[in-house]
Amino acid sequence: MKTLSPSDLVAIEAAVRKAEARTTGEIYCVVTEESSHYGETAIAWAAAVALLGPALLLLLGVHVSVPDVFATWTASDVGVAIESGIRHALIGAIALQAVLFIVTALIVSIPPVRRALTPRSLKRLRVQRRAAEQFIAKNLHLTRARTGIMIFVSLGEQMAELIADDGIADHVEPHVWDRAMAALTEGLKRGQPEAGFAAAVGLCGDVLAEHFPPRPGDNPNELPDAVVVLPKP
Repeated sequence: MKTLSPSDLVAIEAAVRKAEARTTGEIYCVVTEESSHYGETAIAWAAAVALLGPALLLLLGVHVSVPDVFATWTASDVGVAIESGIRHALIGAIALQAVLFIVTALIVSIPPVRRALTPRSLKRLRVQRRAAEQFIAKNLHLTRARTGIMIFVSLGEQMAELIADDGIADHVEPHVWDRAMAALTEGLKRGQPEAGFAAAVGLCGDVLAEHFPPRPGDNPNELPDAVVVLPKP
């Protein structure tokens, strides 16, 4: 997973300034290493693998030995032997399940493995949720004409979200941002998030310039141009 270097952050900030010079809209960029710890992924996989423990015993040919009832054993001896065999089999199965649970949980907890095994739908929901939280937390809805947009990137999931405030959403259909988001996600897939960011910012600037052209002498910079880098949750 490629992160943004200081020079990348400077280049993105310059792209934001250039785009905002053509519009009264505001572009705010946020990036995070990951949008969730996805702890439930390790637990779910560990539980699923552990449940296969008894089936694994059967596949390996492990079985409970029962004494020959036609030997000189009494009925009481046979009952005790069967009970002991079943008890040992259950203990073995439980021990195997515990080992499988712990080992699987440790393996899936390794970040690249955890990301690969986490359902894409869950990752998308977590990215969307964190993006929405940041939009409110950073007061992006408080610009004068409510013409701010936030470009949110979660590097670990290689996913991005764009949230437009009401002043923009009332005039621009959601699909208009598709080109910008496609350029951004393409950059993430290529391992070039800085290039994807710059391209997306430029395309967003084109849309904002069309619908919200600058007003000479009245175009304050209401939101910081610098990229906000969030810590892992």
